[in-house]
Amino acid sequence: MGGGLPVTVFDPSYEPREGLTHRDADWSGLSVLVVGLGVSGFAAADALAERGARVVAVSRDSTDAITERATILDILGVDVRLGAEHVVDVPEGTELVVTSPGVPPHDPLMLSAATRGVPVWGEVELAWRMRAREGAAPWLTVTGTNGKTTTVRMLASILQHAGLRATAAGNVGTPLLEAVLHPEPYDVLAVELSSFQLHWQRSVSAVASAVLNVAPDHLDWHGGYAEYLRAKGRIYDNTHLACVYNVADVQTEQLVMDAEVVDGCRAVGFTMGIPAPSMIGIVDDVLADRAFVEQRQRSAAELCTVADLQGDGPPVPPHVVANALAAAALARAYGVGPIAVRDGLRAFRPERHRIAELATVRGVRYVNDSKATNPHAAAAALGSFDSVVWVAGGLLKGADVDALVEEMASRLRGVVLIGRDREQIAQALERHAPDVPVVDIADTETGVMDLVVAQAARLAQPGDVVLLAPAAASMDMFTDYGARGDAFEEAVRRLALAGDDE
Repeated sequence: MGGGLPVTVFDPSYEPREGLTHRDADWSGLSVLVVGLGVSGFAAADALAERGARVVAVSRDSTDAITERATILDILGVDVRLGAEHVVDVPEGTELVVTSPGVPPHDPLMLSAATRGVPVWGEVELAWRMRAREGAAPWLTVTGTNGKTTTVRMLASILQHAGLRATAAGNVGTPLLEAVLHPEPYDVLAVELSSFQLHWQRSVSAVASAVLNVAPDHLDWHGGYAEYLRAKGRIYDNTHLACVYNVADVQTEQLVMDAEVVDGCRAVGFTMGIPAPSMIGIVDDVLADRAFVEQRQRSAAELCTVADLQGDGPPVPPHVVANALAAAALARAYGVGPIAVRDGLRAFRPERHRIAELATVRGVRYVNDSKATNPHAAAAALGSFDSVVWVAGGLLKGADVDALVEEMASRLRGVVLIGRDREQIAQALERHAPDVPVVDIADTETGVMDLVVAQAARLAQPGDVVLLAPAAASMDMFTDYGARGDAFEEAVRRLALAGDDE
């Protein structure tokens, strides 16, 4: 296991109190430690306090947002403790720890819980156990190294166009606890789950689940690739109807084979090629279903065309088509008809910072894919264009970029490197693309993006694409990937305005 980090494993059969499975269960008097006061931590502490639990909430940080949440929780009777000294040991008498997704299993507080035999749940586990006893919305769940948010939002759009009250929830959109406790119950939830969230869940039993792809990411958090892969595979456990896997990624199919599913659950593949029976794929630019139709040995249902996915925008890259196939498979598993799949995918529009075309300046296109926070995502973005000036760098989170650089070397016109781990990318470029010009930007101030864009413009030639696809996280220089993308977009806008003045 990389780095020698201990991974805390809890017995899923261990319960702090019998009967804590439904929203109307008796949570009163249960002593719960809630770790972290981000959105999910605040929701957990609020829901538990409302149900009579004795809640202690701790946070290492004390930002303005956290202080405001702490004030609200204090009014609700939660014992809030801010500061690093409160996130070392589990308080005596704690019966359950509910942790925020960002807290790794080797954190001292998590190790303290393991030593004391105190069970640890994440928000996902808590949300599942707080669902209503009757009439709870079923879950359609999605994970993967890349493409989760796009797929879940596509799925939500499809479900809504089928006339269902549905929302995207979990790691995107509506917080899960808010979704399951909503006073107007949803018909179905499209749930995005990260590897952090999956690490702590044991009980979720989705109608259908999907792993889009798996590549090394967050190895520093999980302690190694094997643990990361194991966390992703948990999404398939207890699935009822369909485990959706990526035919092009054999790891995802193996995760299905290794999962403990409900009897009768099917494996359903999605592919960019012609689908075999029990798959959804592409036939002559048509998304075709050979999994959820009668006579699937000899026939298929047309869902939509590839052109339907682009709307009025540029052609969508292959990985977005793959996301649409996965979303369609999950919706079809839930019984949604082909017309709703088509209408939902037609209506979908991607979020910002995902292969977003910004401008063309002097014959050079500028594209923002700041959401490419790992090498696997950067490969998908780079593979969408023939000749690229690549803006890369940031926090690599333990990932190796050698394979990415070797695979994409022929597409690189030039590279502009930013961020803390840029030297690792520079070394990979020296090994696999020694003739590609590289500009190293040592400045780590957030205002450096104008220089980055200017240097990229200098390297580019008409017909090239200047692509921000960093292959790394952003927190060494920016608040998040969105702030990094915003800075790039603003710098491109100023470059375009300067070009118009000439």
